[in-house]
Amino acid sequence: MEPLRTDEVATSLVSRSAQLSVPSVRAALTAVSRPRTLWTAPDEPTVVGGGAAVTVEADGPDRLSRVRERATELLDGADVDAPAVARPRFFGGLAFHEAATGRDPWGDFPAARFVVPEVQLVFDDEVWVTVTDAGADADAVETRLDEVRADLEALSVADPTGPPGVVGRTRTTSLDAWRESVDAAVSRIRAGDLRKVVLAQALDVELGRPASIPDLLARLGRTYPECHRFLVEPAMGASFLGATPERLVSLRGRDIETGALAGTTGRGDTDDEDEWLANELLASEKDNHEHELVAETIREQLDPLSAAVRVGERGIRKLATVQHLWTPIDATLERDEHVLSLVGALHPTPAVGGLPPADALDVIRETEPFDRGWYAAPVGWFDADGDGSFAVAIRSAVVDDSLATLFAGVGLVADSDPDAEWDEVQLKYRPILDELEREA
Repeated sequence: MEPLRTDEVATSLVSRSAQLSVPSVRAALTAVSRPRTLWTAPDEPTVVGGGAAVTVEADGPDRLSRVRERATELLDGADVDAPAVARPRFFGGLAFHEAATGRDPWGDFPAARFVVPEVQLVFDDEVWVTVTDAGADADAVETRLDEVRADLEALSVADPTGPPGVVGRTRTTSLDAWRESVDAAVSRIRAGDLRKVVLAQALDVELGRPASIPDLLARLGRTYPECHRFLVEPAMGASFLGATPERLVSLRGRDIETGALAGTTGRGDTDDEDEWLANELLASEKDNHEHELVAETIREQLDPLSAAVRVGERGIRKLATVQHLWTPIDATLERDEHVLSLVGALHPTPAVGGLPPADALDVIRETEPFDRGWYAAPVGWFDADGDGSFAVAIRSAVVDDSLATLFAGVGLVADSDPDAEWDEVQLKYRPILDELEREA
């Protein structure tokens, strides 16, 4: 099946689905063809996608509205025979900035791209496979569905491989350059030009052998089961993946779930040390100020769209290597909205950009010696009803054969210390780096 692109006219999308038995998410991800998709999130079915029945791309300040318009045309006219959980969806994401630069390692990642997978597997209480084609008749799609189902049920998957090992590391930012950049940003904050800005680093890693993407994601799932795991790929080239603790927004009907995640410390070697670190974080004036900026801004961004916004109690979110300040936020929309409208309203949150947003983005562009690409940007899915779920693509990496580029950032406020922020960046590399390094 040839994928349909955004600049072509679709006659119709045709989708058919069936239940099947497949050994595991890893097995499914190993079996499907590129571009592959993985989406797994708390309280959601896990989805694996392979191939692209249709691709929608856009750039510029109106990229989300253009994606929404084109995708709505395609989904509204689709011929779909599938239960609600297995219906076709668009999966993808966008670049942090409005325009894609094409700089390494992001050459194959445009400003926004979403695909309807040709083959979509949904792991819920049951496993469903959905096959979608653009322009084919229903009989051809049902025949293809039978073939895919038979291939997947006969699947034999090799044992998982271990971590590929790390044999070299190259920083894009030296410690001296980092100190200079942080001092300059803090000076602007103290002068009143900014309230907060998030600066990031990139780490290029040479691997001992090519990384297995399905195995890497499986290891991340075991270590970070409470995170959003994602995989986004072009048809060829690098893979973008991660295990992010930060939900941007989910929408079901008129019900919104989001939250503020900002303020970080490490995990303790003992229960007592871990609790002490958590209490220190809860008491930290600097971290609470940074966190409050994020929570306040999210509430303000949702308020014009909502009949009610509810902010929960601030607490600690514990992950394998770090713990964060976390405030749950939910809302009820005043009227029906598409999830992409909410993505546009919320991105970039102050947790990955800064305040004021435009000034913070200028500082990020001027300061960071690398292209953020899709790092810290929205990734996720949406369906024909306009419902969907998006995460913020942090704790992430671009992996291309035996090379990986890892990304991590920190929020700067008036009393940020360059060396402490440097240490926090190294801590945030660990989720991906630990799963790449060879076991002892």
